[in-house]
Amino acid sequence: MNRVFSLLLAIFCAAPAVAPAQAQSNYPNRPVRLLVAFPPGGSSDIVARIISPALSERLGRPFVIENRPGASGAIAAQVIAKAPADGHVLMIAGTSTVMGLNSLLIPNLPYDPKELAPVTLLVTTPFVIAINPSLLPVGSVKDLLALLKAKPQQISFGSGGNFSGMHLAGEYFKRVFGLDELQHVGYKGNGPALTDLAGGQIPMAFVDLGTVGSFAKTGRIKILAVAATQRSTLAPDIPTTAEAGLPVWEALGSFGLFTTAGTPPDTINRVNTEVGRILRQPDVRERILVTGSEPAPNTPDEFGSYIKTEVAKWIGVIKESGIKLE
Repeated sequence: MNRVFSLLLAIFCAAPAVAPAQAQSNYPNRPVRLLVAFPPGGSSDIVARIISPALSERLGRPFVIENRPGASGAIAAQVIAKAPADGHVLMIAGTSTVMGLNSLLIPNLPYDPKELAPVTLLVTTPFVIAINPSLLPVGSVKDLLALLKAKPQQISFGSGGNFSGMHLAGEYFKRVFGLDELQHVGYKGNGPALTDLAGGQIPMAFVDLGTVGSFAKTGRIKILAVAATQRSTLAPDIPTTAEAGLPVWEALGSFGLFTTAGTPPDTINRVNTEVGRILRQPDVRERILVTGSEPAPNTPDEFGSYIKTEVAKWIGVIKESGIKLE
């Protein structure tokens, strides 16, 4: 009897240690939906199509991509927010937009950012100052600032649209360098803005580094500085504002991976670990760099802290600049 009792006691005591491992090994137990809050063909969609088959192979279940673009990510975020909290629905979306800026942009937002759980940052893309060299014959960002301060109402900047990341980068630039009178011209996308910049319709623009490369190679557009604390792997020859002896001006586009709030930490950590391993593979990194973005995986806690910092910064820029959605 004592031997039987001892055996049962040993099994009972071991059970709590076994249960979490079993719970984690059961994920995923069915196909996983991977929502992409952007149309097919963009860098976020390409990243999704890189990591999806790799996750399927590593975790033993299909990861099925669903493009759910629209409303600055709110359409996809609404699906995630209402999904079961078990990690079987994931979302790739703009970091600051779905976690804070949509609250300013969209009346009656159909989800609460608190209903989303951060899994990992996926990629970042620095914004840059680009000029038409024939309209602004300046050699550095210091030269540009001197010209802008000398002619505060004669020069405007373009971006990919009102309230776009590039627009906010420009407003942040104005705030950092005291250029309150610099005016914004919003376009319907980066393409039209770059076309007009190269054609001489506008003298300067704030754009993401990934889209400006082909224009810069022709010499029709010149990149003066990258909005980051260090030079980008994508363009190591372009200086930062800090290197020019100016205040730090950091403005990164980024998107990350989210799931439903309340999902077990073991499940979130497992997805985080596998995605991080995939993004750190040299061949995967090279495929993503070609899109103009740079892999930047981190832990769920680090991603959560990054989100808080970015949302607070951009909300501050919006409020201080007084810009409004048109």
